[in-house]
Amino acid sequence: MMIAIPDLFDAAGVSRLRAIIDAAEWVDGNVTSGHQSALAKRNEQLPEGSDAARQAGAMVLEALGRSPLFFAAALPLKVFPPLFNRYGEGQTFGTHVDNAIRIQRGTDFRIRSDLSMTVFLEPPEAYDGGELVVEDHFGVQRVKLPAGHAVLYPSSSLHHVTPVTRGVRVASFFWLQSMIRDDGDRRILFDLDQAVQRLTGELGGSDRSVIELTGVYHNLLRRWADA
Repeated sequence: MMIAIPDLFDAAGVSRLRAIIDAAEWVDGNVTSGHQSALAKRNEQLPEGSDAARQAGAMVLEALGRSPLFFAAALPLKVFPPLFNRYGEGQTFGTHVDNAIRIQRGTDFRIRSDLSMTVFLEPPEAYDGGELVVEDHFGVQRVKLPAGHAVLYPSSSLHHVTPVTRGVRVASFFWLQSMIRDDGDRRILFDLDQAVQRLTGELGGSDRSVIELTGVYHNLLRRWADA
């Protein structure tokens, strides 16, 4: 499933994060590419593990921790340290699929990439092109969100970034290992969670049906989770 996460950062938060990464030195984006991705990728990236990437990445992780929608959709077990890229005019990332296993360089930290996430850090009106295009079972989805908004989608999907024809596209990107390996199971749990939240708002948390449905959610989570 693909889920948009609105307002992960407000305008002030985007400005603080951009002040850190815009002042840093950028390198060729293929420093983190696999063989297939390197054939299709033309962009720039903050060096993985640089001071700027660590500082800005900590801000992204903190923002994720404040988002109930992110947690409900991802049910994260591990999050790869956020990375940052930018696309200038003529730069693009052709159709590819993310590596199944992501390893943090110089460490023993590794994750199974169940979900990919992009946090948009440039206003969409400031650049042309640069859409994230994801191919899933429901067709082709084109994503270009306001600065501070994010999108979560299966890492197993084919996706690409269209060429930037004006301005610069700036984003954070990273991968997650979910407690729930199967995308279909995550979708069931997310839909159930959202329904319980709506019923709680309408009926109150002490309503018997709400309590029973909450129990169903947690029992399914117990059955399926790898925690």
